Amino acid sequence: MRILVLLVSAVLMTSIAAADEACDGNGASFPLRIDAASHYPTDGNGHPFFMQGDAAWSLIGDLTIEEAFLYLEDRKSRGFNTVLVSLLEHRFSRNAPANAYGDKPFVDGGNFVSPNEAYFVQVDRVLEKACDLGFLVLLTPAYLGYGGGDDGWYREMADAGVEPLKTYGRFLGKRYGHYKNIIWVHGGDYDPADKTLVGAIATALLEEAPGALGTSHNAPETAPLDFWGRQAWIQLNNVYTYGAVRDAALREHKARRAMPFFLMESAYEFEHGADEHRVRVQAYQAILSGAFGHIFGNNPIWHFGGPGLYPQSMSWREALDSPGARSMEVLRNFLFSVKWWLLEPDDENRLLVGGDGADMNRAVGAIASNRSFAVAYMPDGNSVVFDLSSLSEGRVHAQWRDPSTGEVTVAGDSPPGVIRVKFTPPRRNQSGYPDWILELIPE
Repeated sequence: MRILVLLVSAVLMTSIAAADEACDGNGASFPLRIDAASHYPTDGNGHPFFMQGDAAWSLIGDLTIEEAFLYLEDRKSRGFNTVLVSLLEHRFSRNAPANAYGDKPFVDGGNFVSPNEAYFVQVDRVLEKACDLGFLVLLTPAYLGYGGGDDGWYREMADAGVEPLKTYGRFLGKRYGHYKNIIWVHGGDYDPADKTLVGAIATALLEEAPGALGTSHNAPETAPLDFWGRQAWIQLNNVYTYGAVRDAALREHKARRAMPFFLMESAYEFEHGADEHRVRVQAYQAILSGAFGHIFGNNPIWHFGGPGLYPQSMSWREALDSPGARSMEVLRNFLFSVKWWLLEPDDENRLLVGGDGADMNRAVGAIASNRSFAVAYMPDGNSVVFDLSSLSEGRVHAQWRDPSTGEVTVAGDSPPGVIRVKFTPPRRNQSGYPDWILELIPE
């Protein structure tokens, strides 16, 4: 058996060496390129990269290879291009920290210095499949756990100390540095009391893989740059909030930190009372407020068959076709039908000038930098007054788009010379909720 494992590993390592050439099956070419002058990354072909992500924290820790492949193929078919995954599970899988085959990530007694080859061979297979399908993988090397508690690895990291963690970081850099579709997500639900522990993994990994991209997953309401400052291993910023996403996103947009940001986390579907409506609100508020993408989450998909934090009403396979997931397909298809990268947030309310609401009911808008179109997301069914002079001096065509199905209906044209127009959404969309997308196109 040991000989077989080593042979499989050798074959996989050969394919890993070519991973930077293969990871383009979902329309993007990796690695991503970060330009301080732009609010979005570009792919290897220079195309703007929109992050359509799904939280799959326990993908490696909980699922068999066949189940992992099924999940990834489903997500690709629905237009997702990014998955957020934990490399090591500590609590949220059925056999934690072992995988579905009973393989632990480290040889007993050797946390962070004695990787178990059998475990990482299975990791290789999942990452290779993600590469073949063209996914960007947000990979957390050692999830800390909420508050540094037993959800994650922070206590073991503190017990191990800096040098073993550097050994682990070097191991990851050597083994996975060839993958150009990985962004390393350091930390995890915690602003660590001892920053050197996370820093040890991150800096050692970067030494072995100088081109690696990274960010961090901090405590809620903490952006990476606020906690870590400018670190060599941070190339992307993000927001993580259970409050009004628009407010958190606009803070980052207005800060002008010369680093693109995305929505790392907000409420997952079927947790915190979040339904399809709320996950749509979160996504549109982020994207129309300057984020280049977002991570959608669903209970039980994020932990699959493992223990979660909230009751679940369906299996993870059933949840693949959840209303929230279908809504994310509509969001992706809509944004890819327009030049989304041109959109600039209406952060000074030049477009939406009355009735835009507050918090989770806040209507949000964005205008293309060349004034070729504008978009507004109206979550609560209330009328909003628009000042169209910021878009066009002439006639403007308006249309409604149902965010649950993508179906488009005409909203009417503004008469030439009319500056302020009140738009009232149709009563309910096809999913029974009051939210609508309004598209404004100068004629």
